[in-house]
Amino acid sequence: MQSILFIWFTERHSLYYIYTALSKPVDLPGIHEFTAMGLLDDRQIDYYNNKEKRKIPTQHWMKEKMQEDYWEKGTQSRKSKEQWFSVNVKILMDRMKDNASDVHVLQWRHGCEIDQKGEETKFFKGIDEYSYDGVNFLSFDDKESQWVAPVDAALPTKRKWDDVPILNQYTKGYLEKECVDWLNKFREYGDEVLKKGSPPKVHVFAKKFTRDKTKLKLTCMATGFYPKDVMMTIRKYRTSLPENEIESTGIRPNHDGTFQLRKRVEIKEDEKAEYDCFVSHRTIKEPIIVKWDGKCIDCNEGTFLVIGIAIGAVVAVAFIAALGFYLYKTRRIGEYYNINTDSGQNLFNNFL
Repeated sequence: MQSILFIWFTERHSLYYIYTALSKPVDLPGIHEFTAMGLLDDRQIDYYNNKEKRKIPTQHWMKEKMQEDYWEKGTQSRKSKEQWFSVNVKILMDRMKDNASDVHVLQWRHGCEIDQKGEETKFFKGIDEYSYDGVNFLSFDDKESQWVAPVDAALPTKRKWDDVPILNQYTKGYLEKECVDWLNKFREYGDEVLKKGSPPKVHVFAKKFTRDKTKLKLTCMATGFYPKDVMMTIRKYRTSLPENEIESTGIRPNHDGTFQLRKRVEIKEDEKAEYDCFVSHRTIKEPIIVKWDGKCIDCNEGTFLVIGIAIGAVVAVAFIAALGFYLYKTRRIGEYYNINTDSGQNLFNNFL
C-alpha cells in the first residue's frame, strides 16, 4: 500500500485566466455582462467585472506583493478585453445567424499547467480555447502551433489567425514560457495556506437506498482539502472495492476555496461486513482511515436535501466561473513584439 501513497509527489500546478462575456445583460444577482478572473491552483487570485471596472486582488498576498502599477495596468488591459469581447460576441452572433433577443455566451480559457518535483518544474500543457454557447469553437494546438476548428463556423477564424505566424508564435511562447514564469512567481508569493495546503476531513455514513429498502447507500466524504488532488477508496475488510461498483460525485469546490469529494456504494442493510474509507492527500504523511460504525445515521431525507441544495449552489457558482475564458498578455511579450497589449487593440486586431 505504501507505493500508492507517493504517487503524487510530483505536484501539478496551474494558472488560468477566465473571461466570460454575455451578449446582453441578464437580471440575475451576481451575473455580470462581462467578468474576468485569475485562478492559481483553482483558487481565485483576482477579479474584474463590467460594473466595478477594476481589477482587484482576491488573495491578501496578491495585494501585498503586487505593486499598484500592476493593478492599474491590469485594469486597463481588462477594460480593453471587455471591448474586444463586446465586438466578438456580436461577430459570432451574426456568423451563427442567432437571434439577438436571446442571451449568448462567448468564452475564452487561457493558461498553463506545470509539474513540480522538489525544486524542479516542468511545463506540462498550455490551453488557449474558445467556446460559444457552451460548444467548443476554437483551440490552439501547442505542439503544432496552429489553431484547430472543431466546427465549420470557426474555419474563417482558423484561416485568418494561422495566416499570421507571429500570432501563433506569440501564443505558443506565452503558454510555454511567460505563463509558466507568472505561475512560478505567484506560487513563490503565495501564503502558507496556498503552499502547504489543507488536509481533508473524512466522514463515513449510510442512509437508506430509496429504490430498494433492503439496501443502504454507504458514503465516504472528504472535505476541506487543498489542493484538489486526492486519493479515496472505499474498502471492505481492508480491500479496495472496484471503481466500477462505486458512484463518485467528482471533486467539487467548497465556498472557502477548498474541495470535497464523495464516493458511494450500495450495500445490504443487514450486512455486517467491515467497511472503511481510505483517503490520502499530499498534506498528510499517513492515510486517513475512518471505519463505518455499521449504523444508518441521519436517514432523514430532509437533512440530505438541505446538504444537496447547498452543494448545488456551490457547483452553480463554479459552473459560472467555468464559463470563463482565459486571456493574459504580458507586458514583456508585448514589448518584444512592439505591441501594446494594454491599449485595447488585440494582437494584430485579431477579431474572430
